[in-house]
Formats: sequence, structure tokens, C-alpha cells
Amino acid sequence: MIKFLVIAQDLRVSGTSEGIVSRSFLSKLRTTYPNALIDVVYLKSHPSEDQLDLLPVDSIKTHILNLKYPFFILLINRLYWRIFHVSLAARHRTNVYRSYIEKIDHQKYDHIFIRSAGLAHETILAAKDLPILKRAIINFHDPYPVFWYVGSQSKLTNLEMFKMKEMMSVVSQAKRCMSAANTLSNDMEYLYGTRKKFYTLPHQYADTVFDLSDTGKVLQKNKKITISYHGAIQFGRNIEILLDAYEELVESNTDYKENTEFVLRIKGTDMDKLRARYSSTANIVILDTLNFSNSCFEQKHSDINIILENGPIYCNILVGKAPFLAATNKPILSISPARSEMRMIIKDNRYIATCTDKEEIKQKLETLIIQRLNSAEPVYPFGDYFSDEKFKNSLEEIFKNN
Repeated sequence: MIKFLVIAQDLRVSGTSEGIVSRSFLSKLRTTYPNALIDVVYLKSHPSEDQLDLLPVDSIKTHILNLKYPFFILLINRLYWRIFHVSLAARHRTNVYRSYIEKIDHQKYDHIFIRSAGLAHETILAAKDLPILKRAIINFHDPYPVFWYVGSQSKLTNLEMFKMKEMMSVVSQAKRCMSAANTLSNDMEYLYGTRKKFYTLPHQYADTVFDLSDTGKVLQKNKKITISYHGAIQFGRNIEILLDAYEELVESNTDYKENTEFVLRIKGTDMDKLRARYSSTANIVILDTLNFSNSCFEQKHSDINIILENGPIYCNILVGKAPFLAATNKPILSISPARSEMRMIIKDNRYIATCTDKEEIKQKLETLIIQRLNSAEPVYPFGDYFSDEKFKNSLEEIFKNN
């Protein structure tokens, strides 16, 4: 019997892409290896109701970490990192995670996954110099450090360089390294100057690990065709060029005005600005975000779903919603830079448009609207990229030469 250990940092059911894909990873791991032992150590930063009973694993040990900084660290941290280029606050957080990871009896497992969440990568960094790291497959959800996150406004400081140096040690010690995107894996190999291969294991989605019964806040469809975007506006994602293109379509064609609507569930700093800018176009509806169950329902019942990649020049991550949208078998339009992960995955050019080209976006969106007005047949923009077979093959490539 194969024995798996998964160290997870985020298994939340809402408000986080990593929680959704980590839960789905556990489900797909069980589907791929139905007779395996799967144990989970869950290191969470604050109390939350995570519906862990829905996860198909043999055991979950949950630890709520006390990440509050001691007073002396708060007192001297700013001066310390300016002199030594090391953040005592970040080191303290990492050491809290480390205190739990070093107690794990890792010898009894065949395969160990350490999954990161957010931008700080505490679980991965906490394993540095521990014996478990030499047997672990570490997963990068995002680039590290933040300076290398496409669209980030972070500057390349000495502090960021020291973070990179520390992560280089982790990468060199780890048994395997992987990320969810081919472009990110390639970039990380180059960034960390390692001959160690970074494998790619795409994000997954499995609805069996979610309670999707809550639909009380769903917006009812008001038009024949609903275009939908749920997500954040950050890291160079350009929603305004898309809305401008849609606005022009609505203003130029009464059929589109009568039969379509664009519903956005977004979070970001410019919500009021966006609402004001498009207030004269009744077909554009900008609302607050929902929990995952309600959001999932709305997107499943939308006719065209939108993906915004980071930009404007390059995107090297796989957006967490991609496998979920693939499971809906509905048309999507990915607003993408010229070089991006979506362009490697989506083979049909109808489903992708350049994020700086309003005319192309308008043309592609209009084509999908016309297609959907005439047919509700399932479509498969991602092909079999997120299939169980592809997942199994990717895992086996990571495991081989063990």
C-alpha cells in the first residue's frame, strides 16, 4: 500500500484559490490511488470552518498556529532588516511552522507533498535543513519572492535577494520541486540556477470536496446570455478594456442589449471607480464577491465565463479557476498577454484574446455571444488537459526514479 503525507497550509472552502485546488488535489489523489493511505497535516493561520469531513483522506491533524509576533520583534524588526537584510518577523512566522513540521514522523511515508499558500511560502521555507525536506515534493503555488510575481509592484531590494538565497537552499535540498504551470516551472528552474527539474502538476477541481448547497445569494439570470467574471483585479489584470469592448458591442447592436448581460463579482481597490465608469450601461452589473458555493452556482449557469491572466506582457501562473471552468463545459474567453500559460493550454483560438487589443477582444467576445445565442451544446476549451488520466501521468512522472 502506497502511503502519502500531505502538509497543507490552506484547505479553506471559500475566498482562496489555493484552498480550492488543495482540496481538489486530495480528491484526485484518492481517485488515482484508491487503496493508498493518505494522511494530512494541516497548518492553518487562524480558526475557520473548513468542512474537512468532505476530504477523502485517512486522517487530518489540524494545528491552528499562533503567529502573533513577540513585542521585542516588533520593536527591532525594522532596524534589523535594514542592517542585516533579514526580516525577524518573517523568520518568526517560519519558525512557528517549522516547530510543527519537525515533529512529523516522515519515515513511514512513500511520498510527501508540502504545499504552499499565499506569497510567503512559510511551509516550504520552514522545512529548510530538516530531514523531511530531502524526501519531500515541494509545490510552488506562486513565484517566490514577490518581486518575480508578474504584475507585482514590489521592488528588488536586498531583503528580496536574501529571500531568494534562502529559497535556493530549500530548492537544492528538496527531493522534487513542482508548480501548477509549465511556464512557472521553467522560470523557477532558471531563477534558482538549479539543474533540478521543476515538474508541472496542473491545478485540479473536484466538486465532491465542497458542499455546494448554499445558493441563497445567487443572482438570477435576467438575460438569455450571461457573461461572468468572478475574481480579483490585481497583478496587471485588465478588466476595463474588456468592459469597454462589451459596452461598444451593446451600444452597437440592440440584440446584444436585449439578450446579454455582463455580471462581475470582483474584489479590489477600484470597485467604486468601476461602478461609476459603467453606471450608464445597464447590461454591466458589478457586485461584491460571494462564498464559493454561490459563486460556483453562478458560474456554472453562466453562458460565457471570463479568465483574466496577469499582465500585460507575461503570465507564468495557472489561474486557480481554470480547472473549475473546464468542468463546466461552457465557453470561456481568456484575456491574456502575448506569452502566457493559457496560450499553452487552450488550443482553440476562439477562446483567447490579447489583453491589450480591444478590437480582438470585441471580435472574440461577439463570436462567442453569437455562438451561444444559437447553441447551448457543451464545449471543451481546455480539451483533456485537466483529466484524471493527465493528472495520473503527471504524478507518475514526478514519482519515477524515486
